[in-house]
Amino acid sequence: MDPVKSRRRYDASHRRAQAARAREAVLAAARSSFVDVGYSTTTVAAIARQAGVSVETIYKSFGGKAALARALYERALAGQGQVAAYERSDAVRLEQTDPRALMRAWGTLTAEVAEQLTPVLLIVRAAAGHDASMATLLRDSDTERLERMRHNARFLAERGYLRDGVTTEHAADVMWTCSSAEIYELLVLRRGWSSEQFATFVAETMAAALLP
Repeated sequence: MDPVKSRRRYDASHRRAQAARAREAVLAAARSSFVDVGYSTTTVAAIARQAGVSVETIYKSFGGKAALARALYERALAGQGQVAAYERSDAVRLEQTDPRALMRAWGTLTAEVAEQLTPVLLIVRAAAGHDASMATLLRDSDTERLERMRHNARFLAERGYLRDGVTTEHAADVMWTCSSAEIYELLVLRRGWSSEQFATFVAETMAAALLP
């Protein structure tokens, strides 16, 4: 019985690894196709061919083209590290007692996430005018980011870090703007700034607008 159990455990692990590789191949193919030919022109069949899987596999794993776009968005939102960017943001917020150092850390995380997320959001924004599911994703992205910044702003207020006269809503709006895809697009994608320059700009802008 033991050899049979061991083989079954191995087979399950192998299948999970295969499924993970297929998922990554599908997401990479979707991102490439969305960028190259546009969201509207891309078909699930074309993504399946590029990824080397069946159309049925994509629908079973993701649920269609709009779900692929949302999966790309959610993955990009996590950043590049082993730990999701929002978890690292919470951790540094609790560990860091210097508000200006906190702004520098948030600036670095903002640049990291923006590098992954902005190309996806530009795809979504381009399709939102004629695709209801993409318009919903764009609204969700803005709403979720604003709620995240309100969460950070409340923390700054509770710690007494905000300058006199700066409300939590104003602080949230400043951080929401600094973390927007539009700012990253203008400075990095169009003006050629480095990620480090962008991170510094975000940190310095937030510090100047919010701190004493």
